Amino acid sequence: MRQQQRTIHRRIVLIGAFTVVLFVALLLRLLWVQGIQSPLLTQKAHDSWQRQIPFVAQRGHIVDRHGESLVLNASTPSVLAIPSQIRHVAHTAQQLAAVLHMEVPKLKTLLTQRTMLVRLQPQGRKIDLALAQRIRALQLPGIFVVEDNKRTYPYGSLAAHVLGFTGIDNQGLTGIEAKYDAKLRGSDGHLAYWSDARGNTLPHTPMEYIAPKDGLQLQLTLDQNIQRGMEREMDYAMATLHPRQMMALAVDPTNGEVLAMASRPAFDPANYRQYPATVYNRNLPIWMTYEPGSTFKIITLAAALEEKKVTFEQTFYDKGSIEVGGVTLHCWKHGGHGNQTFLEVVQNSCNPGFVVLGQRLGKETLFRYIRDFGFGRKTGIDLAGEENGILFALNRVGPIELATTSFGQGVSVTPIQQVMAVSAAINGGDLYRPHLAKAWRDPLTGEVKEKIPSQLVRKHVITPQTSARVRQALEYVVAQGTGRQAFIPGYRVGGKTGTAQIVHEGKYSATEHIVSFLGFAPADDPKIVIYVAVDNPQGIQFGGRVAAPIVRNMLEDALQWLHVPPRQQEVPKKFVYGVDQPTVKVPDVMGATKTDVYSYDTAIRLAHYGTGKYIVWQQPQAGTVVPEGATIHVYWADAPPKKGNPTDKK
Repeated sequence: MRQQQRTIHRRIVLIGAFTVVLFVALLLRLLWVQGIQSPLLTQKAHDSWQRQIPFVAQRGHIVDRHGESLVLNASTPSVLAIPSQIRHVAHTAQQLAAVLHMEVPKLKTLLTQRTMLVRLQPQGRKIDLALAQRIRALQLPGIFVVEDNKRTYPYGSLAAHVLGFTGIDNQGLTGIEAKYDAKLRGSDGHLAYWSDARGNTLPHTPMEYIAPKDGLQLQLTLDQNIQRGMEREMDYAMATLHPRQMMALAVDPTNGEVLAMASRPAFDPANYRQYPATVYNRNLPIWMTYEPGSTFKIITLAAALEEKKVTFEQTFYDKGSIEVGGVTLHCWKHGGHGNQTFLEVVQNSCNPGFVVLGQRLGKETLFRYIRDFGFGRKTGIDLAGEENGILFALNRVGPIELATTSFGQGVSVTPIQQVMAVSAAINGGDLYRPHLAKAWRDPLTGEVKEKIPSQLVRKHVITPQTSARVRQALEYVVAQGTGRQAFIPGYRVGGKTGTAQIVHEGKYSATEHIVSFLGFAPADDPKIVIYVAVDNPQGIQFGGRVAAPIVRNMLEDALQWLHVPPRQQEVPKKFVYGVDQPTVKVPDVMGATKTDVYSYDTAIRLAHYGTGKYIVWQQPQAGTVVPEGATIHVYWADAPPKKGNPTDKK
């Protein structure tokens, strides 16, 4: 009996202990759920009850340096579905399929998804306003038409590689759109409401509207006028020269601001899917790497002048070739240039002369300057896809590598590196980082929120005095040397030609070249640098004959938009018969009578306007250099000439 009582007592204790443990566990669980997990579970409950209809933010516009719109937004509604609110899936799918031209099975799959909200894409994304109105008229439960937008380009393909494009969800994919996506995109808003498990709106519950925050407006350094002139010349060159590809780049050498940038082939950013990725993903001025050829000689010249290894008056005899390390390196001119000064070495782009300059500098000094001018590393421009270029490692530079590098062969550069280096060589010696973003502005007021300053990478790579001598030499190249086709009367243009053989499978092609020209103006105070490279043009393949005229036209156009006045004391152009067109200076005919005009140079022609005894206005003005045979427009009146153009409206 006593044994039985002990057993019962033990069982009672065990049951009591188990009950206490169970009670404590339940209490702890209750505290965990009601206390610690309460915010999380409450949020989950809210998420299961709350529905949101999104409102897309307006992506920030992109404008040029003058505020001219380059990228805008257009209203394009999108179709959304809330599956839990759809009463008849089959009927809804049939109705939508007829309007959106989608397959019914695909629509049924979308409309039965176990999710809060479904986008009917791609056919239901960014539709036109008429289609949106048709869908609203159907009044289908659970189907909503919400405001959306897409990018539009008022100038079509202008600056397409720079601007880039966006995807279906308004996310930046390439170019400036991708680089500054976060600030351009803004943040979306929504309309929040409460519903039951079937998606029905709960009565007596509040609705909350969170307004979208539009993206900031981005002002670029680009000048759409200069950009249009550049691309016009490129399109003409593509149509007449039939190259594989072509690039052009314009920069303000005083601060690194990119004024224009373009690649060919081009594409339409509004319809980028119609083009191969190799077209829209390759922004050639920052992506393309190649041997620059003679435009690289500017760096060798700048280094030699800075190190006082040469003066323009020293002479050099060019026999047409030079022996280096057992290898014969040739000048482009068969038989050579004979005896010439080093200024003429630059004018004539004489390879053997630049080999001598490289030898005088030595590999350590030459390559130090090359790196100080920014070659061998990315410039840091605010675009994705920039390449580094390739330089010889110093321990692998022998006599031959030193010689070829001095005239731009054996090294690999990008156009943006080349332009920024030459900008430093002519602007007084300062190397800047190129950039495209100029300022962020409020999308409504236009108020500047943030200015983006120019960044100095390295000050005084060369001295201002050396830089002035480099400009002088390059002006002679255009006026009297290989760059004569870039000469613009009255504007003091400087520049350098380039003709580089293309490498195929480790060997230089004898028939395919990249021809280029780098020009700047005015030579005494540069405001713009333009570089053009043409990949394997058909026919003549010399930079001075192909690329220089293209740059001349671009410069002439750009200088007008930059309001740069003509210059005095320019280096006179050397006339080469059969190559250059003869020019004459426009005489001063103001106040002349009809008897006087017979005595003027027959190299010009007069076009007469009005009647009277005296010439009271002329265009072009006296002193302007024009091609021989050009027409001078003159206006006649009875009274002697006065200031102002009689054809101007008062």
